[in-house]
Amino acid sequence: MGINFNNYQENTKYQLRIEPYCRRFKQPLQTHHGLWRDRQGIWIQLRPMTASELGEEGWGEIAPLPSFGSENLTEALAFCHSFGGEISFKQITSIPDRFPACQFGFESALIDLQALEDPPHLTNICGLLPTGKAALDPKLPIWNQGYQTLKWKIAVAEISQELKLFQDLLSILPEGVKLRLDANGGLTEQEAHQWLQACAGQPVEFLEQPLGVSEFPAMLTLCKQYQTPLALDESIATWQQFLQVYHQGWPGIMVIKPAIFGFPSRLIDFCQTHPVDIVISSVFETAIARKMLLRLVATLPNLDRALGFGTDRWFEEGIGGWGDGEIGG
Repeated sequence: MGINFNNYQENTKYQLRIEPYCRRFKQPLQTHHGLWRDRQGIWIQLRPMTASELGEEGWGEIAPLPSFGSENLTEALAFCHSFGGEISFKQITSIPDRFPACQFGFESALIDLQALEDPPHLTNICGLLPTGKAALDPKLPIWNQGYQTLKWKIAVAEISQELKLFQDLLSILPEGVKLRLDANGGLTEQEAHQWLQACAGQPVEFLEQPLGVSEFPAMLTLCKQYQTPLALDESIATWQQFLQVYHQGWPGIMVIKPAIFGFPSRLIDFCQTHPVDIVISSVFETAIARKMLLRLVATLPNLDRALGFGTDRWFEEGIGGWGDGEIGG
């Protein structure tokens, strides 16, 4: 991607525009964290104070996810307004870690200002199935869209019911297609054992975040007991959590949501010097953040797993872009 901040001056200033948005899901998304009806966030635009031509702008997106440890939308909006429509390069690079979604959005806009080539179109995407019995509907478009990896959220109903649905799902899974099971930290340790036993010998790529964030030692133990890989998500939602888990010797997969992870450049620097098995995943961003995610994917080494980007179909009108939010700014 060629990110280069070496020529930037700390006192370089930018005009700052912000536009809050709200995009509704076609149908609410049920997870262990609750029912999600819409996606709210903030688009930002940076324009150098010295810009002389139209087109000298950079766009970024702030897409908070408080249930995963980021700032909330109200905090992010207040932070953006605190700059009074003008921000410097130094202020951007000094955004505190308690605002990881803001770190991502502002640095994304800086990167977008560098007139980089558009990122390549990617096809190795993981599709997201509806939760529960709805996933078994053969008329769902997702079954005919060529996905080689599908994700199904669990821990949203009683386990015996979900295990029965899992067997039904396996019976209609096309040959060669792999499943990712995502518990969002909603299983007990006993239930995690039940799921991992049920996964044995099945086309399950990994079981994602079976236990809560505080139960990291138990998940380490589970990794050693079963062949089905485990992946962490909520446990590594922020940069600080990621570093802690890495240094504690996590042997499994790590699902990273860059939009709430902090500065993209920090993730790039780490992955270029440390061998990690990661999956880059969406938090239901719009097209502005998606562009930055694709740039990251084109830059990060050893991304062999399907990307967690199969979220477009959940929105009423595609994945959106600047100017078509439903909340004015």
